[in-house]
Amino acid sequence: MIYVFDTSSLSKLKHFFPGVFKSVWAGLDALVQSGELISTREVWNEIERGDVDAHTNNWLKNRKHIFTTPTADEYFQALIGEKQRLMGTPVADPFIIACAKIKAATVVTEERLKPNAAKIPNVCQHFKVPCINLETFMQTQGWSF
Repeated sequence: MIYVFDTSSLSKLKHFFPGVFKSVWAGLDALVQSGELISTREVWNEIERGDVDAHTNNWLKNRKHIFTTPTADEYFQALIGEKQRLMGTPVADPFIIACAKIKAATVVTEERLKPNAAKIPNVCQHFKVPCINLETFMQTQGWSF
């Protein structure tokens, strides 16, 4: 199974201190090495502009290859607002969903399903793309601490 991580879930990893939650980071590394944990270049752009915790940021910098460049099919499926395009603001959500759709993957995000909203879980539901949060991802991996 491939998991496409959203910025929100990668940012939430800051709560799992590497010196305490060693098995979390070992598990994430194993998934990175097997190619099962990926994200998109747009997520990296959001992370660079945001304020992600230092240990999470360092971990991601050393695994920057997980941030894939969108394919032509992903660009085709990604819907980006005119405002974001004009301002040059990173917009990862449509690329995350398109990447997961193309690769038959599961999206990992902390956004929640909200009626009549353009949230990641809503769009995933519409396009029949599996979508879970970080806690469910960890449960799926069989991790417990």
